[in-house]
Amino acid sequence: MAGILVDLVYWLLLLKAPHLGVRTFYKALTYFESPQQVFLASHADRAATGLFKKVTLDFLEIADTSLVQADLDWSKGDDCHILTLIDAHYPAQLKTISDPPPVLYVRGDVACLSQPQLAIVGSRNPSTGGEQNALQFASDLSKLGLIITSGMASGIDAKAHIGALEAQAKTIAVCGTGLDRIYPAKHKSLAHQISMQGALVSEFCIGTAPIASNFPRRNRIISGLSLGTLVVEASIKSGTMITAKLAAEQGKEVFAIPSSIHNPLAQGCHDLIKQGAKLTSSVDDIISELPEGLLGTILPQKTSQSTKEMDKTGFNVLKCLSYDALTVDQLVEKTKLSPQVITQELLLLELDNKVEKTSAQGYVLIK
Repeated sequence: MAGILVDLVYWLLLLKAPHLGVRTFYKALTYFESPQQVFLASHADRAATGLFKKVTLDFLEIADTSLVQADLDWSKGDDCHILTLIDAHYPAQLKTISDPPPVLYVRGDVACLSQPQLAIVGSRNPSTGGEQNALQFASDLSKLGLIITSGMASGIDAKAHIGALEAQAKTIAVCGTGLDRIYPAKHKSLAHQISMQGALVSEFCIGTAPIASNFPRRNRIISGLSLGTLVVEASIKSGTMITAKLAAEQGKEVFAIPSSIHNPLAQGCHDLIKQGAKLTSSVDDIISELPEGLLGTILPQKTSQSTKEMDKTGFNVLKCLSYDALTVDQLVEKTKLSPQVITQELLLLELDNKVEKTSAQGYVLIK
């Protein structure tokens, strides 16, 4: 344990070195093989690499461990963790991006970071419809076993987290500050709920204030942790569009919900759709793009229940079906349930081999 702690100290110290970004951090790691060796090397050897500026070399020479004491003290708190890139709990999905954070600070359930996630992001000042969409999609996707990941910002982000929490599911918030600070401050209660029912995550050391330049950086973690990113509402020039762009660059799926052409908050979504994002009007549009076989590993046990054991909503949908195809709209009319609920229940019934989709977008009972 002592050796692990010493190793962590050097990871944190190197992280704090001035004028040393993520990419230079990894170049130094490749050259010296470990953060500890960076500090143990001679000044001449460090200078000879050409990786470090003078101010960085001076910092590495001093190696003041008191600079990381606040981080170490924080990690002793309940459910507080510091993960380095080589830690077994560091999420494999995040390692695949070009510049994964060398260190992650986590408060809450570390294991959920490695579970299948979908990012939901959008405007800080959404319309009422946008808020409702964020809540509904987050709730429906959570019930299918996906963890909802977002940035805990006002508006769409917050509604996505709340939708997952209200579905009694886990959710992950990636923060642009140190985890000892909550931003925005009004989300203190929400942050506590997330840490108890999921996880708060940050690449920024303890004590880091909400600096504007840190928030675009954290967006690559939101998309990097996730299988795909759903944009609910966004203007053309926004942090949300940065997240969508990063997701596309990372090879992840991008989904966008369309709206009225007169809605300024729909412009970002419409632009993304023009660029190849999937037009999304239901959960089914997202599920169909996820890796084949994924749902079989994450869906709740209710997918294998018999008809008698099905929840009331699923049973009401099932009893309205027959061997003649019915569309989602027709089922909405018959059951008086929302299209999102109908779509979710039909998906569960499909996976349970009770119904199948026809070529005409209808659904029939399996004989």
